[in-house]
Amino acid sequence: MMTIDVAALADAQAQEQQLRSQAGELRLHGLLSRWTEVMGNPEQARWVAQLLGWEAAERHRRSLERRLRAAHIGPFKSLADFDWAWPTQCDRAAVEELMTLAFLQDASNVVLVGPNGVGKTMCACNLGYQAVLAGRTALFITAAQLLGELTSLDSDSALRRRLRHYASPDLLMIDEVGYLSYSNRHADLLFELISRRYQHKSTVVTTNKPFAEWGEVFPNAACVVSLIDRLMHRAEVVRIEGKSYRQKEADEREVARKAERAARKTSSRSRRAAT
Repeated sequence: MMTIDVAALADAQAQEQQLRSQAGELRLHGLLSRWTEVMGNPEQARWVAQLLGWEAAERHRRSLERRLRAAHIGPFKSLADFDWAWPTQCDRAAVEELMTLAFLQDASNVVLVGPNGVGKTMCACNLGYQAVLAGRTALFITAAQLLGELTSLDSDSALRRRLRHYASPDLLMIDEVGYLSYSNRHADLLFELISRRYQHKSTVVTTNKPFAEWGEVFPNAACVVSLIDRLMHRAEVVRIEGKSYRQKEADEREVARKAERAARKTSSRSRRAAT
């Protein structure tokens, strides 16, 4: 009597159902309409499985590239290359926990505070990149670009469309708040945007000023207290202190250039002496 391997049969059926679901996700309706015919041939079934794998991988790659372009993150240093010993204050554990993107689950915000050149933008870009890898939508923009664009719109309908645009990403990164001062109109528009995202989507803000000094960024703006209140509610605030890392790299390059010039000068003298 022939015995049937029930476990193997169930496994084969599960694999076929998984392939069929994958074909449905890829919207290969022609293949699905002839599914029984195609999968009845073992050779064709193996070929279909490989084809579906190729197609899924290629679509994932293109989707990732498209979402990365839309995020406008641009070139940035990977967190793996960050010199954690350089800042005089930086909670590495907090930053690494943020990279798990758990804060996106409850639409919490992230505020990175510190002087120029300590790695705030780098951390924000890494968060955005991780979000895109995880299938989320993200958008990076400087405060000057964001507020300059919103205040330049000359109609209410255009302004509403752009506010919806900036309110929609799962993660919005607003860089360099505090480097310039803004009018009450700028403050009102930023408040409107943060209010739209409040408790719905996560926002990352980098700033060189503690919240106590935001009155200097938005002088006389009545909404500053409410703006800070919405940003701070359930926010992770990471303070980074230290000297500019960019200045450190510039100093190192200058030392290397001087050493290179000195070596060339010594080599030139040696050649002249030899002749």
